[in-house]
Amino acid sequence: MKTSHRTLATALAVLATAALTSCGSGAEPAADGTVTLSFMTGSDQSTVDTSKALANAFMKANPTIKIEVEHQPGGSEGDNVIKTRLATGEMTDVFWYNSGSLLQALNPAQTLVDLTGDPVLANVQEDYLPVVTQGGKVFGVPATTLTGGGILYNRKVYDKLGLQVPKTWAEFMANNDKIKAAGITPMIGTFKDTWTSQIFVLADYYNVQSAAPTFAQDYTAGKVKYASTPAALGGFQHLADVHAKDYLNKGYGSATLDQGLKLLVEGKGAHYAMLSGLLPPLLATYPQTATDVGFFGVPGTDVAKNGATVWEPAAIYIAKTTEHLDAAKKFLAFVASPAGTEAVTAAVPPSGPYRVKGSKLPEDALQVAKDLQIYIDNKATAPALEFLSPIKGPSLEQITVAVGSGLTPPAEAAAQYDQDVEKQAKQLGLAGW
Repeated sequence: MKTSHRTLATALAVLATAALTSCGSGAEPAADGTVTLSFMTGSDQSTVDTSKALANAFMKANPTIKIEVEHQPGGSEGDNVIKTRLATGEMTDVFWYNSGSLLQALNPAQTLVDLTGDPVLANVQEDYLPVVTQGGKVFGVPATTLTGGGILYNRKVYDKLGLQVPKTWAEFMANNDKIKAAGITPMIGTFKDTWTSQIFVLADYYNVQSAAPTFAQDYTAGKVKYASTPAALGGFQHLADVHAKDYLNKGYGSATLDQGLKLLVEGKGAHYAMLSGLLPPLLATYPQTATDVGFFGVPGTDVAKNGATVWEPAAIYIAKTTEHLDAAKKFLAFVASPAGTEAVTAAVPPSGPYRVKGSKLPEDALQVAKDLQIYIDNKATAPALEFLSPIKGPSLEQITVAVGSGLTPPAEAAAQYDQDVEKQAKQLGLAGW
């Protein structure tokens, strides 16, 4: 996604600025009383389709407001365009951007409209608000669905063996024993795509937060470490447990993500620590994905605190330079409403629930989306740590491959990761490091 073509990024930023200037987003309402909002969004197909569906449905319901959509490139190029235009006061009225810790890079207190206490947020689920909040102020609304991080499992295997979804790690390991005894691979590993090895650690964050509620802020401030926090060690221990029991598929070290997903859907592997948002592309080849694959959060130690880690939706924000604030707020209120989510569902099959009160998944939604909805209804979710802290060490995937392959003990791996993140924290200039 990211590219090093800096000259291209600069050229795109200039062209985008010129396009914005020519369309006159800050002009007075036209003679016929219409207002035109400019809306910058992403360029990947899902984002394009979602943005188009939202804009068209909104304009149909609000004929006096027109929305002109423009697309920024992906990766670091898109980031540069957004930051440049915010810094120069040339940003579109509304725009699509990441939620979570990356928001602070936009200096939102100076560049974005504060929505704290505004009716725009009336339908936004409270669990979502922290990832669009900086300095105690709320700046955005959810643009799309969330993704679950945890265990994808084959429901047919569970039915065949009479298994129940586990609520604790001990129950999970007991299920794995039964699956192995039945001659089916209990856990899928795909370490050829090294990033996939991280999920056990990243998706265990709900359990970390349950045991240590202030972990994210203390971690960002350099006050706590993975190696010295028992709950944070859990994800590394899970990797070691799975390897020690010989639960992984043969050739896990050279297996790819695509191969892992295929093993899961075909029932040759029962469990895969993975993100639910990766399933929709499989539907064309494996339509049974919609019904045969379920989701549950990485189990912890306490049944009463069972929950799941989620990757929160991106957000739509209003630039402080907009001259059409009322219209912009009206659009955001529509995005964060059941009518808005229905418009998106009609265009893009949801792979997870929406973060909007009153929104409903369609009857034919993927099973993983329905499973995720239960966690949300039970208020048993936590955002992945990357949404709450800017610190994520670049070497984590190499460290987790080593743990999952039985080469590095969990405690040693956690200490290695603490050293890895220390370098990044110092580069970011964070206090306490």
